[in-house]
Amino acid sequence: MDQEQIEKVKLSIQNLEDKTSRVYFFVHDTKGNAKASIKYIYDMALTLRKNGYNSIILHEKKDYMGVASWLGEEYMTEIPHQVIEGENIQIAPEDFLIVPEIFGFMMDQVKNLPCGKIVLTQAYAHMLETLQPGQNWSQFGFFKCITTTDVQKKQIEKVMRNNSFDICEPYISDVFKKQEKPPMPIIGVHSREQEDTINLIKTFYLRFPQYRWFTFRDLRGLSHEQFANAVSECMLTVWIDSESGYGTFPLESMKSGVPVMGIAPELVPYWMNEENGIWIKDRILLPELLGDWIQNWLEDNIAPSIYENMEKTVSSLPSKDDFENKVLNLFEEYLTIRANSMKDQISKFID
Repeated sequence: MDQEQIEKVKLSIQNLEDKTSRVYFFVHDTKGNAKASIKYIYDMALTLRKNGYNSIILHEKKDYMGVASWLGEEYMTEIPHQVIEGENIQIAPEDFLIVPEIFGFMMDQVKNLPCGKIVLTQAYAHMLETLQPGQNWSQFGFFKCITTTDVQKKQIEKVMRNNSFDICEPYISDVFKKQEKPPMPIIGVHSREQEDTINLIKTFYLRFPQYRWFTFRDLRGLSHEQFANAVSECMLTVWIDSESGYGTFPLESMKSGVPVMGIAPELVPYWMNEENGIWIKDRILLPELLGDWIQNWLEDNIAPSIYENMEKTVSSLPSKDDFENKVLNLFEEYLTIRANSMKDQISKFID
């Protein structure tokens, strides 16, 4: 390491200490469709930006639609966006690149970059989807992982043994709140695949034609606030997503005071229990259970305890302040560790 290299390292250290080093968050384009996983990333980036960090959203194509239509204009105007296509992205040793777990192919492409690399894992089920057999994150220089729960962490670390892990749990927005009006005969459905929603509705109406006056609402294609309002109007919501790693939707429904009936994911969330919802493994039972629930609802025979346990579950979740403090503490730690590592490089050379 010559004097010129030493000066470059010193500049990198200064950028880390001044929080001017770039923190890139890679996102995929949802084409204007709301996704809780994308909101989670944008919430991280916005939190850092508002607290003096140089966070940047990184996306692949120039025709990126963004999130203004469903999440809010603030997320597009407050956070700088950088396109990869046709551009020469500036990546320095003091910078950080945060990549979602599903983009294993991108990890391979950036393995030679000198920056800090972090995997953001929200869904354990997608962790290996784009990796080749035998590949792991550490092969590409990703030694740190942020995930959403201790349940996921324990599963991931069994597979990715060379990584260290931090937990940053999402928060449930305050736009989800109880309505003062009585619920309407509406059943909201949130599924990963639209055909699951369609099949449920068709099967239910054939099985229970007497309840055709109940309306099913597919909770897709709505802005964040429209979605919250639509959920609050329901008497029940149905959740079909066996791949979910956290389960944002059921918690949003609970916060809105609306009971949830759902398919328990393969990796059962820590907050899920027999008292705060109707959880099953076999989706073929859903129509029958829906019919039973509607009958009890019409007879005003829903046990108050489920509402009490929903409230208890929601009250134990992290607040927005908790989430933001966690994000800031994590990235302060990451920048400090990287700066200290660079200082050690210089001291070893001088000594």
